[in-house]
Parts: sequence; structure tokens; C-alpha cells
Amino acid sequence: MAHASTETHTSHDYLHHQKGLWSWLTTVDHKRIGIMYMIVVLAFFLLGGIFALLIRMELFTAGPTIMKDSHLYNKIMTFHGAIMVFMVIIPGIPSIFGNFFIPIMLGAKDVAFPRLNLATWYIFMAGAIIALCSLFFGGADTGWTFYTPYSISKPESGVIFLVLGAFTMGMSSILTGLNFIVTVHKLRAPGQTMNRIPLFVWATYATAIIQVLATPVLGITLLLLVAEKTLGVGIFDPKLGGDPVLFQHFFWFYSHPAVYIMVLPAMGIISELIATYSKKTIFGYTAIAYSSLAIAAVSFLVWGHHMFVSGQSEFAGIAFSLITMLVGVPTAIKLFNWIATMYMGSVKLDAPMLFAIGFMFLFTIGGLTGVWLATLGMDVHFHDTYFVVAHFHYVMVGGTLMAFTGGIFYWFPKMFGKMYSDSLARFSWVFIFTGFNVTFFPQFILGAMGMPRRYYDYLPQYESLNQISTVGSWLIGIGFIIALIAIIQGLLKGEKAPNNPWGGTTLEWLATSPPHHENFEKTPVVSVGPYEYR
Repeated sequence: MAHASTETHTSHDYLHHQKGLWSWLTTVDHKRIGIMYMIVVLAFFLLGGIFALLIRMELFTAGPTIMKDSHLYNKIMTFHGAIMVFMVIIPGIPSIFGNFFIPIMLGAKDVAFPRLNLATWYIFMAGAIIALCSLFFGGADTGWTFYTPYSISKPESGVIFLVLGAFTMGMSSILTGLNFIVTVHKLRAPGQTMNRIPLFVWATYATAIIQVLATPVLGITLLLLVAEKTLGVGIFDPKLGGDPVLFQHFFWFYSHPAVYIMVLPAMGIISELIATYSKKTIFGYTAIAYSSLAIAAVSFLVWGHHMFVSGQSEFAGIAFSLITMLVGVPTAIKLFNWIATMYMGSVKLDAPMLFAIGFMFLFTIGGLTGVWLATLGMDVHFHDTYFVVAHFHYVMVGGTLMAFTGGIFYWFPKMFGKMYSDSLARFSWVFIFTGFNVTFFPQFILGAMGMPRRYYDYLPQYESLNQISTVGSWLIGIGFIIALIAIIQGLLKGEKAPNNPWGGTTLEWLATSPPHHENFEKTPVVSVGPYEYR
């Protein structure tokens, strides 16, 4: 706990410090930049979600349903994946909550490089616009992985725009990660050692390391892909003397750590929610903190499990299989410590806590099925089937988006100074959690039956399970609409929020709601750890 003055005037909070659109577009306030990220990420989430509903509508029946041909289906599937991965799940939690809360949790006035922070938003927006321009240049039907030689052989130039957009957004990710690393090391409040920073900061710090080290590999790979497509340089295309498997090595060397770029910040949010709503000191703080670094380290060593059927050596397959299973150890440390924190705690099932429990349930299913896919013999059967789709979504959507939504409801009073309807928020959780399981659990069965992923059509025996899956997607959509209504109602009609409505013990709850322009009127002094209830 720390001590700081919390008296301020409304005109001094970050929302009212300056007025006008220009003051937002030129701001270097980390809180406003976090809000700007929130606006665009939620907009892209809406767009990606619409594409997802269109995909599920097409798959409601065998044969053509709402799309004229497989080419259109592949384009929509590609944009759904690219938007959700590069514009929502990867940037979402670090860019919104990391920007807004890391300086406050550290007792700092801002991030280490405020102008660079603003630049990352503009770079991200430029990348997103470049990627969306591909819609007007023939689109792209390569899937979000841009696999060669297929992506090179396509005549449409939309692939180039989508790839360059992903490259540009990667630059934003690298600079954001660099900013967070320096902020954590240099701007902590007096008395706040590394063993006293909140677990959300630890998780985002580990994520930043991955962003800085892994993203350049993807950037170079995407530039090589564009060079090959535009200049005819032989790198990945076998017709030009290239090696398509080399592309997979480069791509997955980044893209599997990217899974943890998506999940680690979500785990940080869950640590905050579990501690606050259990009214207990987090169990095993040090183990949870260092398990984030362990997950980051192991994530660089497991990319080959995506390539078990690519012809790599048997020894490589065995090594990647064992290392992949190893990542379950630090992940299980977090899960068991969260359960131990809840044990004998005064657990309060407000909406954020429901989303935290939902995360634990869904991510556990995703993690356990990941062990199946890490097993060589089983992966050969499940590879490129709907089993992989279900596993991926249980980890990414069931994990990251559950934590993201819980984080929005948890920190909403602090960010906007208003309270939302908890009953509406809990109602949204019922639809999202139920709809998610109805959507994706049948896909495990479909994959075990042999239904391939990314197919426009399927055999009649798969129809009933696909129809159940599509109905589940409608429930998810309804759930997020209810969540949006709760947020809008809170913004427009919500009661004024107290400084600490949930009884949290991390530094952000010492600030006013919404926070002062410079976060605190006096720099807080930290004397104990962040989760000590007294």
C-alpha cells in the first residue's frame, strides 16, 4: 500500500484538462492515448466480429448459403483473422490498459517516452489503414498467416497491402514494448522494488520483451514476402529457387510468441481481478511474477510444433514436442495460485470476477487441448482440422477476450469516473460464456471427425454440429452487444464512481476517478507489496 493525496478538481482530471479534438490528437498523456487505442481497437473488434458472424452464417448449411463462391469466403476469413490478430488481440490489452495503468501502478506521471507513445498510435493507425486498403485492391484470400507460395502466386495486389499493414503495425508494437520496458525500470515510485510491482505490470513487462525481440523477425519476413511478390526475388517460392518451409520457420518464430503477447497481459488482468474480488493477498506472488518471464523465454523455443507435418526431422519434432509441453508448467503455476488465492477468500461474484473465472475455465480447456496438439502422433491427425480452430479460439478468444472484457468492467470506474450496471454486465457474461462454449466445443468433435479448417463447404455429416456452432456465435454477438449497452449506459447515466469502488490495493486505486492529469498530486511512496490487505 502507499500514501498519496487524492484531492483534485474535476477540471484537473485527464478528461477535462484540455478540450477539443485537437487536444486529443496531439496529446502525450498516456491515459488519453490509452483511450484512443480503446476506441480504434473496439471499432476493429466490431468489424472482425461481423466477419466472424458472416463466416458462421455461411457454414450454417452444407453448400452455398450466403456467399456466392469460395473466393469470397476465403477473403472474409482472411480479414477476420488478420483484423482479430493484428488489430485487436495483439495490441488490445497492452495498448489500452498497459498505456493507461502501467504509469499509475508504478506511481509515475507518464511513460518514459510520451511523444514516442503518441507516435505508436499514429503508426498503428497507418498500418491498419494500409491493411484495410487491400479491400479495394482485390482483397486477400491467403488466411492471416500469408502462407507462401500461395500468397505470392495470387495476381491481386491486396496481399501486398495487407502484409505491409501488418509490418507497420508491428513497428508500433516494437516501440510500445520498448517504452514499457524503460518505464518499468526507470520510473517506479520510491520504495517500489521489482518485487513490489503489480502482477499486471509484470505480465506486460514480459510481453514487452517478446514484442521487442520477436516482432522484428516477422517484420523482416513480411518485407521479404513483399520483395518476392513485387520484384521476383527467389526466397520462399520454389519456382524461383526459394523454400516455402523457410517462410513457416520465420513466421512461426514470431507468431507463437505472439500467442503469449496476446495471453500474458490477459493473465496479468486475471491476477488483479482474483486478488481484488477474493479480498486476499495473492498466493505465490513471486512464482506468478517469474512464471511470466518463464513463459516469455519458452515461447521462443516452441515454434516447430506448427510444422510437425512439414517434413522436419524426427529429432526436431520430438524436441519441439517436449518443449511445448514444458510451457504448461509456468502456466499451471498461475492457474493453481489463482485457485489458492480464491480458496477461503471472500469471493464476490461481480461481473469482472465472472469474466476471470470464465477465463480460467476456457483457457484451461485451450491449454489441455494444446498438449494433445503438442503430441506428435495426435497432431498428425488433428493438423489443419477444426480441432485446431477450437483450440486456438479457446486460448485466444476464451482467454484474451474474456480477460479484456473483465478488465474493461474492472477499470471502467477509474478510467471514466462513472459506475456501470453490474447486473447488465453479468448478463452479458452469461451470453458470452455460454455462446462461446456452444460455438467452439462442437468444433473439437468436428476436428476429431476429420473436418478440415478454412473450407467453404463440407460433407453433410458435419452439418448438425456446424449449425450448433453458428447458433453459439449469435449468442456471443448478443453478449457483446449487452456489454456495449452496459458501457454506454454507464458513460451517459452512470453514478459518480468513488476512488476505490472494489477495495483494490494497487496504486491506481489511490488516484482519483478519473485520474488527475499527472496521475497523483504527490508522488506516492510504497512501503509494502501491492496485494496486502490489512
